[in-house]
Amino acid sequence: MSGDSDRQCPVDGGIDQQEMISSKKNAVLVDGVVLNGPTTDAKAGEKFVEEACRLIMEEVVLKATDVNEKVCEWRPPEQLKQLLDLEMRDSGEPPHKLLELCRDVIHYSVKTNHPRFFNQLYAGLDYYSLVARFMTEALNPSVYTYEVSPVFLLVEETVLKKMIEFVGWKEGDGIFNPGGSVSNMYAMNLARYKYCPDIKEKGLSGSPRLILFTSAECHYSMKKAASFLGIGTENVCFVETDGRGKMIPEELEKQVWQARKEGAAPFLVCATSGTTVLGAFDPLDEIADICERHSLWLHVDASWGGSALMSRKHRKLLHGIHRADSVAWNPHKMLMAGIQCCALLVKDKSDLLKKCYSAKASYLFQQDKFYDVSYDTGDKSIQCSRRPDAFKFWMTWKALGTLGLEERVNRALALSRYLVDEIKKREGFKLLMEPEYANICFWYIPPSLREMEEGPEFWAKLNLVAPAIKERMMKKGSLMLGYQPHRGKVNFFRQVVISPQVSREDMDFLLDEIDLLGKDM
Repeated sequence: MSGDSDRQCPVDGGIDQQEMISSKKNAVLVDGVVLNGPTTDAKAGEKFVEEACRLIMEEVVLKATDVNEKVCEWRPPEQLKQLLDLEMRDSGEPPHKLLELCRDVIHYSVKTNHPRFFNQLYAGLDYYSLVARFMTEALNPSVYTYEVSPVFLLVEETVLKKMIEFVGWKEGDGIFNPGGSVSNMYAMNLARYKYCPDIKEKGLSGSPRLILFTSAECHYSMKKAASFLGIGTENVCFVETDGRGKMIPEELEKQVWQARKEGAAPFLVCATSGTTVLGAFDPLDEIADICERHSLWLHVDASWGGSALMSRKHRKLLHGIHRADSVAWNPHKMLMAGIQCCALLVKDKSDLLKKCYSAKASYLFQQDKFYDVSYDTGDKSIQCSRRPDAFKFWMTWKALGTLGLEERVNRALALSRYLVDEIKKREGFKLLMEPEYANICFWYIPPSLREMEEGPEFWAKLNLVAPAIKERMMKKGSLMLGYQPHRGKVNFFRQVVISPQVSREDMDFLLDEIDLLGKDM
């Protein structure tokens, strides 16, 4: 049978003739498979990793802040399929071919770390978070028990505790999730469990008609969560907002009373701090008053706006958030912790999360382990395997400190203010409204429309402008900027400032480039 000498002999590389003979003599076969020694060529693998890392450094990291690079190398889907070797074959590809594929993937991917990528609510490159991601990818942990993920569980506990402090709670609970949408779903289910704990075991058949309330400007994940959880999208009441996109508290209370009158069971209000399009912040104190009067769970979706809590200057946008029962907050947005990095924070400290979600799997969460099993937090999650997302945020926080994160928020909002002032000065640019956060919504009005009366024909033609300019900028690769119609308003641009690599010059370039691309329309 095999001995120590066999384990020292890889069967596919770097062994001399004598070792090969010895290995063959001692070979152990099961179902025709030789079991002696590893079958992976470790040296070849290590060399590939080294060369791939060098490629990533040269083509991604070192070019991240270079405004002379393209934001994207646009190709339509069918053409891109031809340019990329996507086919998977019976035989593996050699390392040099794989490196060519890596280069192609980088070349044709959108450079979200480019200073002129303004398309989403995330952008830029945080070097410390990137290193943390490299580490976790290499270590490949799963954060469910202390025995397999001791460091990352302690990191998550520390980060959650600090985030809870910034919300304004003395204590609480929480967990990192794969996206703010999932955090909102967790909160909805947690609120339902608090209201009807029997649903966990007995299901929906005997439950009342549950109703929840949220802003008409809320994230679409609220409807998806209601559908997924069996509450039903018809039982999501959308509360009207004012001209700035904020929930109107009086309308909320009217709807709560109406639901009770109809025999339904209100159980949850979801407020929003930083709406996706307009960047609006709901009046949390007034909403919390209503929730207290009607014994409703208050969840605040602060996935986008939560990072303003880091700023002493801007945290007033979330005044009253300490009165919430749960909060969703995504550090991968304004704080650039790297996608994905999303926390659900819960004020309750009675193990409500665990009671709601635990399944007590005996092969993971044994209660007779030799260490403190309270650190086996995985049973609070609907997932089994779970990524150590908190580590990215922890590494960035350690590197920059609280003051550095505060400066990141303050700078982004100062640049937003600069852009607003420039839009007001320039002919052909028109703000939808004065922003209160980093969402700058505006129209570009080309010369051919500037003398036209703002009637139906004007708005119909203006509706075509943003999509046409977006197509031109992407095909040119000069920048990326989002647009959308919204609640009766025709297509407009939504510019979002996040990355500290963005400068005043990039703000000027944005407006100059839009004018350049659209002046012949």
